[in-house]
Amino acid sequence: MTAADHTGGQGPVETDVVIIGAGPCGLFAVFELGLLDLKCHVVDILGKPGGQCSELYPEKPIYDVPALPVVTGQELTDRLLEQIRPFNPVFHLGERIDALQRQPDERFLLTTDAGKQFLCKVVVIAAGGGSFTPKRPPLDGIEAYEGTSVYYSVRRIEDFRGKDVLIVGGGDSALDWTLNLQPVARSLTLLHRRDEFRGAPHSVNEMRRLVGEGQVRLLIGQVTGLHGEGGMLEGVSVKTAAGEEQLAVNAMLPFFGLTMKLGPIAGWGLNLCENLIPVDTEKFETSEKGIFAIGDINSYPGKLKLILSGFHEAALMAQAAQKIVNPDRKVVFQYTTSSSSLQKKLGVK
Repeated sequence: MTAADHTGGQGPVETDVVIIGAGPCGLFAVFELGLLDLKCHVVDILGKPGGQCSELYPEKPIYDVPALPVVTGQELTDRLLEQIRPFNPVFHLGERIDALQRQPDERFLLTTDAGKQFLCKVVVIAAGGGSFTPKRPPLDGIEAYEGTSVYYSVRRIEDFRGKDVLIVGGGDSALDWTLNLQPVARSLTLLHRRDEFRGAPHSVNEMRRLVGEGQVRLLIGQVTGLHGEGGMLEGVSVKTAAGEEQLAVNAMLPFFGLTMKLGPIAGWGLNLCENLIPVDTEKFETSEKGIFAIGDINSYPGKLKLILSGFHEAALMAQAAQKIVNPDRKVVFQYTTSSSSLQKKLGVK
């Protein structure tokens, strides 16, 4: 795994490029930019790299990636992460870019929903169909608890130490965080509407082992109400086959899936067309100089929403980005097969 974020609370992070989106196109953009000695920070609202490939179809076979007759979404992600390791990109996961402002020196100031800021010369939007937004459970008054005792992602495991935690859901996210938070929580309950789970078999088996040992409580049912004051959860009402039950919890993590929305990008002053970002086909630059869009989020005549198309777009984008970051530097195009300097960067020579 490449570098994780350790920059909170230290002022704006200065870098050459900020990539918004850690899906396949965003990851390959790191590679193409790295060959040109451009340093990247990658921001994604999801808790791990891979975008839709990892989150929505990690085990689904993909048949149209060149030279790979068949590869799963997670395998493709893992290979891309291995490929970009020599360039040491920094990932900021579980965060969303909420604001983008051009500065007097033509750089961009970007701010995440966690208050982290970046200063860069180039922004690459590789956000797929937009940002993933967690689905909110249909519970009256849940908004009052969001961010204080109801969470849709885990940014710091330590925030849940010593708490009575309720996790709701039956997929990989619910199971993964059940296993990861159990050692630090005072108590942990997993609630799902049925006694069948969609997660990896190993995770299901490990969860059931913890349930059998009494370290995790498993309930089959659904949440019907939240209780507490001042945004602090004190308990929830749960309906099971045995009837209504009250649980004393002070932290709830509902994993009800994700929806795709364009999100804050819509307010950045870019020309939009049907929630897509028009770009040119020379550089894949948007209507704003220095802001590029690659992958499913862009639009141009003849566009095909294929991963391989996004890879092509990333390559051309990187050449244009280099001219913005280093306008006085002359770059000679090189092939990785024959360039000793590129092979040295990749650690193969």
